[in-house]
Amino acid sequence: MAQSLNYLKESPSQTAGPYVHIGCTPNFVGIEGVYAQDLGSGPMVNADTRGERITIRGFVYDGGGTALKDALIEIWQADADGFYNSPSETRGKADPNFLGWARCPGDMATGEFLFETIKPGRVPFRDGRLMAPHVTFWIVARGINLGLHTRMYFSDEEAANAEDPVLARIEHKVRVPTLIGKRDGDTVTFDIHLQGDKETVFFDI
Repeated sequence: MAQSLNYLKESPSQTAGPYVHIGCTPNFVGIEGVYAQDLGSGPMVNADTRGERITIRGFVYDGGGTALKDALIEIWQADADGFYNSPSETRGKADPNFLGWARCPGDMATGEFLFETIKPGRVPFRDGRLMAPHVTFWIVARGINLGLHTRMYFSDEEAANAEDPVLARIEHKVRVPTLIGKRDGDTVTFDIHLQGDKETVFFDI
């Protein structure tokens, strides 16, 4: 006997909505007493962390070129020697003084995000080839059904970027610059464009 086609219906997708900050960064939005501090808001580095200190800053722009003021950004990366602070890291011991992960809500007035971290070392691709130094980003905001993943490479690593196996897989080379953070001294500027002519390359992971 044939079943009705409406027996099981796909439920509607949900965006991150206006509650993402309440759930992920309650102290940031004035809901205190749930956690001593918001998860991921503490420093990634301390006085004993190995590596070159850098500041990553930027904005998340919509398709019209307007900076989002409700985006939530997470980053994770290797330490200065190319090891991850993770139980699955088997290649060596990661720097115990480097967290390797952080979360930052965009400024509610300007939309700017900012991370104080270190420049990561190179890590191997699946086939053993070394990838260029990079930082992985995850972005959520109202209107985004699934969190978006991208990477930030460094403008002062041209040789490493040229041989990076992930960048090499991007078919339209004119889009590679959307993944390059512009370095000026110890500051790296990385703007993320959700749509439009400058749309950032996002990865399906």
